[in-house]
Amino acid sequence: MPDPSTYRPAPGTIPDSPGVYRFYDPSGRVIYVGKAKSLRQRLSSYFADVWTLHSRTQQMVTTASRVDWVVVGTEVEALQLEFNWIKAYDPRFNVRYRDDKSYPYLAVTLDEAYPRLQVMRGAKRKGVRYFGPYAHAWAIRETLDLLLRVFPARTCSSGVFKRAGQIGRPCLLGYIGKCSAPCVDRVSEVEHRQIVEDFCDFMAGKTDSMVRKLEREMYAASDELDFERAARLRDDLGALRRAIEKQAVVLGDGVDADVVAFADDPLEAAVQVFHVRGGRVRGQRGWIVEKTEDLTAGDLVHHFCSQIYGTEAGADSADLPKELLVPELPADVDALADWLSKLRGSRVAIRVPQRGDKKTLAETVARNAEQALQQHKLRRAGDLSTRSKALEEIAEALAMQAAPLRIECYDVSQIQGTDVVASMVVFEDGLSRKSEYRRFAINGATDDVSAISEVLRRRFARYLDAKVELDELASGDEDPSRPGIDPTTGRPRKFAYPPQLVVVDGGQPQVNAAAQVLLDLGIDDITVCGLAKRLEEVWLPDDEFPVILPRASEGLYLLQRVRDEAHRFAITYHRQKRSKRMTASTLDGVPGLGEIRRKALLRHFGSLKRLKAASVEEIAEVHGIGRRTAEAILTALNGDGQLPGRPAAARESETAAPGDGGDDGAGGDDGRDEGGDQGLGLGAGVSEHGAAGEPGVAFGGRGEVGGGADRPGAGFGSGADRDGPAGGGGGSTHGDDARAWVGVAAQEGQTDRAAGAEGATT
Repeated sequence: MPDPSTYRPAPGTIPDSPGVYRFYDPSGRVIYVGKAKSLRQRLSSYFADVWTLHSRTQQMVTTASRVDWVVVGTEVEALQLEFNWIKAYDPRFNVRYRDDKSYPYLAVTLDEAYPRLQVMRGAKRKGVRYFGPYAHAWAIRETLDLLLRVFPARTCSSGVFKRAGQIGRPCLLGYIGKCSAPCVDRVSEVEHRQIVEDFCDFMAGKTDSMVRKLEREMYAASDELDFERAARLRDDLGALRRAIEKQAVVLGDGVDADVVAFADDPLEAAVQVFHVRGGRVRGQRGWIVEKTEDLTAGDLVHHFCSQIYGTEAGADSADLPKELLVPELPADVDALADWLSKLRGSRVAIRVPQRGDKKTLAETVARNAEQALQQHKLRRAGDLSTRSKALEEIAEALAMQAAPLRIECYDVSQIQGTDVVASMVVFEDGLSRKSEYRRFAINGATDDVSAISEVLRRRFARYLDAKVELDELASGDEDPSRPGIDPTTGRPRKFAYPPQLVVVDGGQPQVNAAAQVLLDLGIDDITVCGLAKRLEEVWLPDDEFPVILPRASEGLYLLQRVRDEAHRFAITYHRQKRSKRMTASTLDGVPGLGEIRRKALLRHFGSLKRLKAASVEEIAEVHGIGRRTAEAILTALNGDGQLPGRPAAARESETAAPGDGGDDGAGGDDGRDEGGDQGLGLGAGVSEHGAAGEPGVAFGGRGEVGGGADRPGAGFGSGADRDGPAGGGGGSTHGDDARAWVGVAAQEGQTDRAAGAEGATT
């Protein structure tokens, strides 16, 4: 364990300026990022008597092996740099605002011609307006179902929308009045967008005006004796009021604020935030964060704002409210407010509520935070002890000197040697670390043992390369362009961090193969074991008998979870590769046509059949498709080098005369275009006419060797309609002139080009 005094910078070398600093572990991994108004004062506090520090801070400074810093001009710049570094490095000792789920939003895709209402999770994108987040997706769908009576906007996917337009029939929602059916032009694009804008206004809090509008329309319809419409408006009004009841008014109309509260203990803090928009609570979220220092409520506010709003504002600045109500102001409140205002594009105020409705709501949020912390502590009491016990049991069973803080597990997935892939999953402190997961496409191996060898050799060869670079980095030679350093961030690559335990999915053969790879690479400080599925036996290299862990063992349970996660990750990748191979399309080989353009084509035309029947001009109308690409698409789809819809005369003029060896055989397409069957549908070849012929080798269409005759005198396949005279000169029954090759080169070795005769027209 490093002594902090060994890497403590000389006090005179630390500037007394604002800046951001990083602590590194012996592997070169950034473990903590912080900012300071005065770097000298802040960094000096870390190197005071270690026993006076917070327990997590003690662990951090004793884990670190060096520290560096960057000086900035203002506190706002320090905030921005701190946020960027935390996002890039994901330091283990920083406060992490992560929850165990992705909250759903009600999203309106305003960037589309006909905007869509839908439930969305995950990353946000520009051009989409979000309402929420909501605690449950069913709450959104329930509200949306009520509001579609009043705002019948589109909710279907792009594929369903396009298909309905092609067949001229809307979906079920269009028939029951919950969609205005813009897909079949029941409303125009402008009218549909007005419906969507009214919906957005209602969700933004402008409810009273919408209620008054419906009431006026209802009474007007009643006065005009249009009772059916009045009844429909009455029902719409009831649906609107039921939706309003679900959103209680907590603050004055027009108030947009986020109300934040914390409840903490010496180790962790629970964070709760209520999102108030238009005076109503539109959503609620919560986090449990680990405290790495003795943080005050103001410090927690700082971390919350920089991480949550810094991340989300990149997608949609509307997520930043006008007002932020917090339990305590941070020390850098002015700089923080300036930074948030810059992200939002208008002023953001950070305040502590003192009285009235805002104070009452803040107390409610605080009670929610306290309850969340209590529930988490009950789970944590069992979880921490269970994980520690599991790691200790594994270390004891495998005769390891210390508990394995980082475990890597490898699994191979294949079907009879095809689509062979492998996965690497990582568990740190007994918890999965999905950002460290990796997957491998196996190139040469066709069985599990050789695949395991290939994967481990690739992974640990990268580790050894990075280790050399890290040794040079520690010596002071910092060149971010070197192979072991990521050139975009200047930090060590992911494979630079070694595990204490490698687990392979399998028995003794797989374990021995993995151990041999590490031995060949000269790595002797990593334990290897395997977990066999049948009896859940733990195998060690070269052991005659497996290690048997008790069925109720927490250590065995952890190994099973690691193994099952590796299996899940591997089989998911295998299915993706197999599905991609089995669903390969004719369009895959078209130059310049990627996946996005292929999807755009299929969305536009609805099916491959319609795309095949389209003209070059129709295909070129699709966004991103040029004329040359359109021609290549049709050539690939028709498979014969010809574009559909071209007149026979044009093809005739392009056809080589008999005896001149043209690429397109004379009359080769006439059988198809004039009602023939394309040489019985076999062998649409493209070789030149007149080559040394072999009797009866070609069934086919245009330009096969041997002149295209089935057998001497058979007469199908020379481009003639099958209703024409057998064995003759390829005359068509449809009256168009057709050239046919009758001078078949019937003797092997004859090299003269076969002479052609003009077919008689009927």
